[in-house]
Amino acid sequence: MTELRGGSRRGSLGTRSPVIGLIGPIGCGKSTVAGWLADRGAAVVDADLLTRRLMSPGAPVTEAVIARFGGEYRRPDGALDRAALGRLVFSDPDRLTELEAIVHPAVSRLGEDEIRAADRTGPAAIVLEAVKLVEAGNGPWCDEIWLVKCEPETQLARLTGRGMAESDARQRIDAQAVSLPLWRSAATRVLRTDGSPEETEKAVDAALRETLAGRD
Repeated sequence: MTELRGGSRRGSLGTRSPVIGLIGPIGCGKSTVAGWLADRGAAVVDADLLTRRLMSPGAPVTEAVIARFGGEYRRPDGALDRAALGRLVFSDPDRLTELEAIVHPAVSRLGEDEIRAADRTGPAAIVLEAVKLVEAGNGPWCDEIWLVKCEPETQLARLTGRGMAESDARQRIDAQAVSLPLWRSAATRVLRTDGSPEETEKAVDAALRETLAGRD
């Protein structure tokens, strides 16, 4: 089910293809929605994958994070121990703010480059999957911002079903809950994923059609 909250606008990057921002809590299905949009001709820019690239061994972001948080967060291969770092920052909002101050600007620069490169290929749409899109100040890039969400019980079942410890899952759900009011205010469309995959995919298909029609 989708709820339209303000309709399409023009993204500030001036792309030929509409840019759809995908935001929402962990375990709510952003990546699944992005995959369905890719099946329908969209190019997907995944901020988490960009972050992983920026946190490779020896990368400037990696070294800046290690300098701030300590060498115990470096894995033997030189990359960041994202799991251990996640446990720290999701239990301490101040440390999360410190981490985001290092990572967000670098991800934004790379994300903009990826969006412009994708636009040159002429996709039906460009999807920017980024949980902290709004906090990073990149909402104006988007023609629409879709908030993908479900009930906390559904989140917990999905996360533990993937093998995440229940304590870690609850920690992340609780940490992101404080962002929901901001995300709701920024969203132009709310997509609920509590129903069956078939129902949700149909809702995604309809939402994309509406977005493309609004671009004409």
